[in-house]
Amino acid sequence: MNGPELSEAPGGSERLGSSVSSLRRRALRSTELPAGTTFSDGFLLKFLRARDFDVGLSLKLLLNYQRWRRESPEISSCLSPSSVLGLLGTSYHAVLPQRDHTGSRVLIYRIGQWNPKDWSAFQVFRVSLMTSEIISRETETQTQGVKAIFDLQDWTLGHALQINPSLARKISSVLSDSFPLKVRGIHLVNEPLFFRPVFAMIRPFLPDKIKQRIHMHGADFHRTLGAFFSPTILPPEYGGEGPGIEEACQDWTNQLLQSEKLLQQIAAHPTADVAITPSDAVISDEVETEGFSEG
Repeated sequence: MNGPELSEAPGGSERLGSSVSSLRRRALRSTELPAGTTFSDGFLLKFLRARDFDVGLSLKLLLNYQRWRRESPEISSCLSPSSVLGLLGTSYHAVLPQRDHTGSRVLIYRIGQWNPKDWSAFQVFRVSLMTSEIISRETETQTQGVKAIFDLQDWTLGHALQINPSLARKISSVLSDSFPLKVRGIHLVNEPLFFRPVFAMIRPFLPDKIKQRIHMHGADFHRTLGAFFSPTILPPEYGGEGPGIEEACQDWTNQLLQSEKLLQQIAAHPTADVAITPSDAVISDEVETEGFSEG
């Protein structure tokens, strides 16, 4: 089986076992990781699927992920939805309940709902990381990736001043080579002219593949988003027929809050098996729990 075919195979398939074992052996030999680090099968599968089962590229992604977490403790060490409940309560962020026609998860960020006087860019980034950690556990998301819509209505100078070169590099790293999610598309709507200097700061750090997947729709997004997303999944505020954005944001906030213990476990032990209790089982119907024997 080739990489894409392996990605579609069920988690307990013996055909995946050799790839998981190979990645585990190579990761354990790495001098970048602390002695005694252990890796669950589910954790390793995320990286293998993100790189279509190329073990060398999967190892590079895994090491980049671990390095990013070490170098970004202000973002990665506190994965607590309740700590940013005020921000989530502004209807800032949603994961749409339905996937798009390719099976990708669709995320919406409403930048204008973020008041930079109340919430730092690090806290805002933490919301994105929490969502990414949750959905990266879903088998279909591992294979089909994510698409994001950033609504930049009411973007202000206060927002722009929060994005410095260091943070720009951290953002670009997650988008390109430091997190096990395939970024299938980034769509900007309502972007003002003075957003462009911030985008110009991030763009040089992005690989060409990601640059080609960035689409700027401007104020005319109601007409153009339909070329990328079915109206049945988009909120009416974005030209669709799905649940309203306020409802979608509240639903995802509730799911994040239900995953508080799960996220705290991930923050403390990101490479290990994570126990799922009924209150944490937001996506348990899609998460793989099967293991492989080390034959």
